[in-house]
Amino acid sequence: MPLHSSSSQKLFGRQRPLHELFGQGKVANIILWRDKRLSSSILISVSLVWLLFEVMEYNFVSLLCHISILVMLLVFIWSNGAELLKQPSPKIPELMLSEETFTRAALLVHEKIGQFLSILHQIACGKDLKLFLSTVVSLWIISVVGSWFSTINLLFFVLSCGLTLPALYERYEDEVDYLVMKGSVDAKEWYNKFDSQFLGKIPRGGPAATKTKKP
Repeated sequence: MPLHSSSSQKLFGRQRPLHELFGQGKVANIILWRDKRLSSSILISVSLVWLLFEVMEYNFVSLLCHISILVMLLVFIWSNGAELLKQPSPKIPELMLSEETFTRAALLVHEKIGQFLSILHQIACGKDLKLFLSTVVSLWIISVVGSWFSTINLLFFVLSCGLTLPALYERYEDEVDYLVMKGSVDAKEWYNKFDSQFLGKIPRGGPAATKTKKP
């Protein structure tokens, strides 16, 4: 029987659907595998890059040169084959380097960077001290964990988790929320029991314990 959880019991107190939280755009479709072909292509590409650089220890400059050679060979065959077949030759620069594509990409990057800097500025102002301290601690923990891995391994881990965990959570949302809620309740019960049996019996200093003896 499927499990159901109310909005107050959602993971991290979430009130809105995941797709809405991720912006309801192309990025949300990729992360939540609404566009399975594009999501799988990105995941496979990331896995291949990780395999080349970490497992096979391939050099980035060599890879770039080999890709350039392969592309030039393909364009050479395509161009000469098009002339023999009396077909129009490929116009790769116009297809890949169009002004409209670069403009949209630049505007998207500018928008995301602006949002990130705005959030960072609000946190750094210190108006919410709890959020400020938790952000600093989180960044420090991430820096420590990041020092344990190489850059490629860390990027591969982050990207692979970002392309799998949200989609899996959306699919098994009710079950995960129920397990997290149950785990939270069990942890609180365990802490209360530990506090009553051990921590509560530890003598604490107070006014009665600090009275000075009369001479």
